[in-house]
Amino acid sequence: MSLLKIGQVLRGRLGKYVITRQIQETVWFAQNQACETVVIKGVHGHPRVENERDVLKRFRRSATHLRPVIDETLNRNELKYVARCILEALDILHTDGYVHTDVKLDNIFVNYKDGENRFSDVQLGDLGGSPEVLMETPWNTATDIWSFGTALISLIYGGDFNLFRPRTVPYGHEEYNLEVLKQQFRYFGPFPEKYAEIASPETVPAILYLMHEIPQQRNVEVSLKDKAFISKIMMLDWRDRPTAKELLRDKWFQAD
Repeated sequence: MSLLKIGQVLRGRLGKYVITRQIQETVWFAQNQACETVVIKGVHGHPRVENERDVLKRFRRSATHLRPVIDETLNRNELKYVARCILEALDILHTDGYVHTDVKLDNIFVNYKDGENRFSDVQLGDLGGSPEVLMETPWNTATDIWSFGTALISLIYGGDFNLFRPRTVPYGHEEYNLEVLKQQFRYFGPFPEKYAEIASPETVPAILYLMHEIPQQRNVEVSLKDKAFISKIMMLDWRDRPTAKELLRDKWFQAD
């Protein structure tokens, strides 16, 4: 039996939340009083949920690196350090059969052992969603790899940059996901012909529309080494993406 129900109202310290959709067995979408979509995670009586919450609440103000708010762009060593940390965490999750589903910079906490290193707060929202998630087709651990690539691109550019941010509609608009998908296609299309093997009948017309109507943009201003690494990750067909373990062995981490 599900812990929460659609339409159920939860009262939190900062206000009310209305459950709108169940994503996984213990994960739901809800809407807060500002009409923003938030993620609700809960397991009835599970001690780990309370433990992790209490640890973060205890240390978030005293340990600056537990807060994903920073002002400086990462240097190359910091960039690769953060990228490796993300992949190592994903490898552990994926090996155990779990999908994170929400890989974005807001959810990445880095505890750097030495130096004064801080990390820019970049609001990605659904911008990090993989093509298969945006098209509501079956997905697996490979969706985390796409989201990792999106986060990596933002880290390379710094600031509030996101390659897939729509310029025509705001977040929450009914065509928002379509506009993100168009941006993904512009930079990393086209879909390979074999994608028809896994695409649903409802998805095929959308793919054909993208392939015929959306011009592709291949010029991304990054170094050749970064571009080669990113190109391995941002494959529209999830079956072509490397695993976290494979990416950890990539020569990109030894370059520079």
